[in-house]
Amino acid sequence: MLTVAGIGPGNTKYLTVQVLEAIKSAECIVAFGRAGESIKDLRSDYIKVKNIDEVYRYSLRKENILILASGDPCFYGILEYLKNKGIVVDEVLSGLSSFQYMMGKLKKSWHNSRFLSLHGREESLESVLDTPMTIILTDSINTPKTISKKLHELSMRGTMYIGYNLSYEDECILKINIGEEIEDISSLAVVVVENEMD
Repeated sequence: MLTVAGIGPGNTKYLTVQVLEAIKSAECIVAFGRAGESIKDLRSDYIKVKNIDEVYRYSLRKENILILASGDPCFYGILEYLKNKGIVVDEVLSGLSSFQYMMGKLKKSWHNSRFLSLHGREESLESVLDTPMTIILTDSINTPKTISKKLHELSMRGTMYIGYNLSYEDECILKINIGEEIEDISSLAVVVVENEMD
């Protein structure tokens, strides 16, 4: 049986009870870097993997396996990658997504927002221009600094909220105007763009 569980934004206090129980009782845990590091105080006997091919190999060898993923595996997460590789997932245990955590910190509703993942994906920022609020997942190439610059080049005006290392002790949330210079503190970031639409 193959179960995929989302560990939330990173800090173990944001694990759901269901995921916590699954971690404690799992026969075999496979985790990507940051997800494994997050749970090492709960379980140190996890198998660290770097890519989906490794997950596939372990899924063939083990009868019961728990795959840990950051955030919610159903939101721009590992679930689609596994399906695209032909890996059958028997159960999904959702976790709190980093964007949900961020919106709670900002005390902002997100029900009319556009979502965009630049985390390992190529997407155009032009779609942000006609939306009042966009929530963007970043990576080490598509950083908040780069996003601010590109949106400014597209003549967009408004505000950006940037959450770095969300839920960790070194969490930092910044508010800037689009186009302002900022230092990228970490590749772990969520950007919320409020468009100053005419």
